[in-house]
Amino acid sequence: MELSTEKKQKLNEKEREKNDPRAWDALTPPLAQWILDAIAAMGFSRMTPVQASCIPLFLKNKDVVVEAVTGSGKTLAFLIPVVEKLLRLEEPLKKHHVGAIIVSPTRELATQIHSVLRSLLAFHEPSADALNPSEDGETKRPISSNTVLPQLLLGGTTTPAQDLSRFLKNSPNLLISTPGRLLELLSSPHVHCPQSSFEVLVLDEADRLLDLGFKDDLQRILGRLPKQRRTGLFSASVSEAVGEIVRVGLRNPVKIAVKVKSASGDDKRTPASLQMTYLLTPPSHKFPALLSLLSNLDPTPQKSIMYLSTCAAVDYFQHILIAILPKQFSLITLHGKHPPNVRQRNFSKYVTAVSPTILLTTDVAARGLDIPQVDLVVQIDPPSDPKVFLHRCGRAGRAGRKGLSVIFLQPGREEDYIPFLGVRKTPIEPLKRPAVTTTDKDAELVTAKIRKEVLADRALYDKGQRAFVSWVKAYSKHQASSIFRVTDLDWTDLGRAWGLVRLPKMPELKKWEGDKTLGVQLDMTEYAYKDKAREKARRVAMEEEKLKGPYVPSAEVLKKRKEREAWSQKHDQQDVKEERREKKRRKREAERLENMTEEEKKKEADVQALIEQVKRENLEAAAVEVWNGFDE
Repeated sequence: MELSTEKKQKLNEKEREKNDPRAWDALTPPLAQWILDAIAAMGFSRMTPVQASCIPLFLKNKDVVVEAVTGSGKTLAFLIPVVEKLLRLEEPLKKHHVGAIIVSPTRELATQIHSVLRSLLAFHEPSADALNPSEDGETKRPISSNTVLPQLLLGGTTTPAQDLSRFLKNSPNLLISTPGRLLELLSSPHVHCPQSSFEVLVLDEADRLLDLGFKDDLQRILGRLPKQRRTGLFSASVSEAVGEIVRVGLRNPVKIAVKVKSASGDDKRTPASLQMTYLLTPPSHKFPALLSLLSNLDPTPQKSIMYLSTCAAVDYFQHILIAILPKQFSLITLHGKHPPNVRQRNFSKYVTAVSPTILLTTDVAARGLDIPQVDLVVQIDPPSDPKVFLHRCGRAGRAGRKGLSVIFLQPGREEDYIPFLGVRKTPIEPLKRPAVTTTDKDAELVTAKIRKEVLADRALYDKGQRAFVSWVKAYSKHQASSIFRVTDLDWTDLGRAWGLVRLPKMPELKKWEGDKTLGVQLDMTEYAYKDKAREKARRVAMEEEKLKGPYVPSAEVLKKRKEREAWSQKHDQQDVKEERREKKRRKREAERLENMTEEEKKKEADVQALIEQVKRENLEAAAVEVWNGFDE
């Protein structure tokens, strides 16, 4: 009997799937059915190249060093083998024995790995039951080898004692952690990683772990783990420093490098679905260009990430951008100086956002984080480290999703960054669509809006001054120093771009003869804080400064000046330094008095009166003792 056309097509499809080297059911040994169900629910119909290359080797007890483009599916490439290894143990682990460890460079990435793992284990009934806490909050301990129970360790959110207490109570067999907190837990005599039970160690974003200075911690962690284990290093780039860890911690590793080919046949280091572009724009046109980009993109980007150089710049511009961004966009900030709970809260808020949202951040969010559905990445400031450029771009265009990355470069010497990136196999193209156009009038309007916000609150002026100084320092530390030179900066245009009403005092401006007021007429004595308490304190300090009068050098200072005149031609400079030190001392003293209660001020006045009295008595006594008349 001849088969119908429809049946023939179905049979052909099944045959193709069977012969597809990237089909999940083509793995040997085969994955458990619950894992296949979980993967299907996550939307992975086929393995990505890195998963197809890594999972079979890792499952067959091979050490692996995996270098793959960002957004290529590395997390599942190590989670699936780790879970399978723990579930295939012949005997259950003893209480307080660890079977696997995953190390991450940042809290956010560790949290993300833990979240993906929980999504995977939700399809494994014994592990899902163990992860659901009982009524008293205690996690059910795995009673067989057929359970995976992870514990997430994050510095700053809990204390080491709390982590250890939770470990002893729940006895997890898989730890996901940042290096410092992991080392603290492994230092406890109650935590065991013996040869008989420890299976696998994973270092995610291995080069980043070393860039952040965790090398010593990693060496100590490796020293506490058995040598007979499986180890996997995963990263978007493998540096020489990673090579040292490879030599120390891995046994004949298999290196897997998954590349993407460009149209010209060259290797690319980013997903094919990511379009990487640049836009040449003067500093004062950057934010008008951003507004034009957001308005002209169709469809509107649901999740965007905007990178600045420093934490202080994020703190300043978060207030500014709210005033100039289109109303449909929400703004969330994230940087390394936020307290851990704030970082975690803001990151979760951004990941779960359902309306158009922009994450304003620094390089703390440049790599490792798998934020779903990021459509747009805008680099307002090029990164100081050229390696970070690729990781910033890679937050968009992940897992086959289309993404756009735009870096703003100033016309002139910064244009040399384009061929510089091309040499590093990260070519960028000019942004053509959507068309972004700005005029001098657009720039003037945006500058006026920013300055209106700054003039309404002196606190923003303070933030802007600190942020601008930190930005200049970061700019001066670019590794591509021949391209990014402070001497080439247009200070007036930069001041307008930032909406400053004064350029701050800094060494880079000492010889600059331009207008540091930027054309803004401002009476600093009347420039007020919005916060009433803070403004009141400023007024009090100003009045106290007036009462003290102008700085008058003491007799001792004048004596030192006279002495210096005989031997040094630099006394004028030293005099200025002394005057500055005295002003700073008086300012600190005023701030100290400002923070004192009335009772404390009264006690302070009594003490000073007593000191003055003792001084007078000593002077009188000295005068009597000194003059005894002429010797007879």
